[in-house]
Order: sequence, then structure tokens, then C-alpha cells
Amino acid sequence: MKIALLTSGGIAPCLSASVGRLAENYLEKYPESKIIGYLNGYKGLLLGNSIQFTEEIKTKISNFYSFGGSPLGNSRVKLTNIQDCINKKYIKKGEDPLKIAADQLVKDGVTILHTIGGDDTNTTASDLSNFLKKNNYNLTVVGLPKTIDNDVYPIAQTLGAWTAAEQGAIFFENIVNENTTSDRQLIIHEVMGRHCGWLTAATAFEYRKRLENVQFIEELNVIKEKWDIHSVLIPEKEIDFDLECKRLNNIMNKYDCVNIFLSEGAGQQLIIDEKTKNGEHIDRDAFGHVRLDDLNPGKWFAKEFSKRLSANKVLIQKSGYFSRSAKPNQKDLELIIKLADKAVESATKGISGVVGWDEENNNTLTTIKFNRIKGGKPFDTTQAWYTKMLTEIENI
Repeated sequence: MKIALLTSGGIAPCLSASVGRLAENYLEKYPESKIIGYLNGYKGLLLGNSIQFTEEIKTKISNFYSFGGSPLGNSRVKLTNIQDCINKKYIKKGEDPLKIAADQLVKDGVTILHTIGGDDTNTTASDLSNFLKKNNYNLTVVGLPKTIDNDVYPIAQTLGAWTAAEQGAIFFENIVNENTTSDRQLIIHEVMGRHCGWLTAATAFEYRKRLENVQFIEELNVIKEKWDIHSVLIPEKEIDFDLECKRLNNIMNKYDCVNIFLSEGAGQQLIIDEKTKNGEHIDRDAFGHVRLDDLNPGKWFAKEFSKRLSANKVLIQKSGYFSRSAKPNQKDLELIIKLADKAVESATKGISGVVGWDEENNNTLTTIKFNRIKGGKPFDTTQAWYTKMLTEIENI
């Protein structure tokens, strides 16, 4: 039995640990199995770049749990986007990336492929799995759901998201102290989340939970209200901009500062429409996603809010790379181990799919068929912890 591992897409606080746990499980249960890792995701698979898990690496498997990022490297490659693969020189004109990938797996003697990534990675794994099955390649493909956005249907909790929320809260614990550098200061904490506001909401929740343990100095106006969050803006919740500005202006007048948690996907279409109207080009990646760094939603909202709140100083801080680069916390590590172990069990039984807690099947831990996996799952804004938090924030 020969197992291949690859990680793909953006990084998250689970990739290194997932690679480690998968390898650890195989080595415990199937000590004679061989393991390779394709370098830089599907790029490595197309180019035949892989690394063998040597005896030396096998003795250091436990070290994988101590790192963020991916020990194998990542890339953004869609195997059905032929032109993009040609442009990047991963294949030649006239070649089919799916066939190149399938033939490479056969050439390397792989019987099981594990992909660790978000919806794009796993939809690409689905395309590959379907190609393998249709063309009678005897391989099993099992994915693990990685994304800090926590937005994959029908998976209840994706790997790395809990840690990213906790790390975003830690990030803001330092940044919020900047409100002492000026009067009428506006701080915008921009959090990752293209279409889903879960991470922004969860980061705000984690931060406010940590805030409960802070001892303030009320006599010097070092009070909880100034260190609290005053607004949480996410894609799923429509913004009444005039009403929100009126509320936040009252807070600014009372506490001399306003702290906003902003999902990078909030107001995305407004910004795209404005840029398009101005004749600006909108760059997109291989999967057709708008490059959010180019849109710069934090800057756009800062400009709009600054005028309306008469802010004397504006600070925009993005926690995304800080959060997603962390090693997994204990809660995520436990989830990684459960899902990786289930992935090994399914793979050795020849069951392809993506492992996760299936929301459409009583939250059962199972291997979900690839054709049921898709991204863009919105955050459920009816959840009690979120509605309670919003009520508390709106009453500051």
C-alpha cells in the first residue's frame, strides 16, 4: 500500500498536524506502507515533484503537531482549468491536467491519495476522483476539510477554524490598545471570510470571552466599554449604513473610540460595483475568486466610516495571516485526530469522499461523497451565542 498526501489552497492551523496524524496512523496500523507527499499541492502532482517519508522523517512525526503552515507546501491549482495550467507551465498545450495527474499517481504506485484543503481543493479532488473512476484507475481519494472560513457544505466544523478565531482574538487584544494613542480613534479589525461571516463572528466571540478576565482601571477611564467591540459586520447581515453610523457616532462621542470587526467579504459587491463603474480592472484567481487584497474592504469601510464618525485617527489591521499561520489549539487538534483517523479507515476500505461531521445526517462523523461537497456555506446568524453577543454589543 502506498499513500500520497497533498495540501492545497490557503494555509490553516491544521495542515501540518493533519499530515502528521495521517502518517502516524498509517505507520501504527500498516507499518509496511509507504508514504509520499506531493510538494506544493496539485502543482507537485502535475510536475511529479514528491518527497518520500524516510525513516528519519518517520521518527519525527510527532513534531508535525508543533507547526502551523504545511510541511509540503501549497498552491492554488484547478485541474479542470486547462488554460491556467498551461499558462503556469504545469502541462503542455493539448494535455489534460486530470490525465497527467492520474498517470503520475499510477507512475508513483499510489493506491490512496489524501487531499487536505478547502472547498476548492476538495472539488478538484472530486474531479480527479471521478476521472479515476471513469477511466478505471484503481485509486481511492479521501479529503480532509480545511478552511478557517468554516463554510463548506454539509460539514459542521472545518479544520483550523477554531484556532483561527482564537488567534484573531489574541491579535486584537494587542491592537485595541492603540485606542489610547489618539482621541476619536476608529479601529477596524479586518478578518478573513470571503462569503461567510463565521470567522469574524467567532473571533469577536472569543475576544469578548477573553475580555471578561481583564482587570480594568475605571478611575483612569480604562474601562471595558472602550476595549469592547462596537460593531460586527459580516456578509450575511445587511448593513443599514445610516443607522449604524448614528449608533457608532454616539459611541464615539461617549467613549472617544470605535472598534469594528469587519469580515473581508462584507460589502464586497458594493466595492466591486464601485471599482467597475470607475473602469478599474478586477483581478481573479484560477478559481474565479476576486483577489480580496486588491479590493481592500477595510480601507473602503474606513474611508466611509471615518467621514461619518469624524474620526481623528483611523487604524486598519488584518489578522488573517497571523491567525491562519498558527499551529492548532487543543480543540482543533482533537478534531484533526478524529477526522484523520476516520480518513484512514475509509481509505483502507476503498471509500472515497471528504471526512467530516455531516450536518445533513445528524452531525454524524462520516465520509461524505464528493458530489455533496461545495463551498460558500453562509454563517447561520440565528445561533444563540451570536444573537446574544450582538444584543450585548448594540446595548453598549
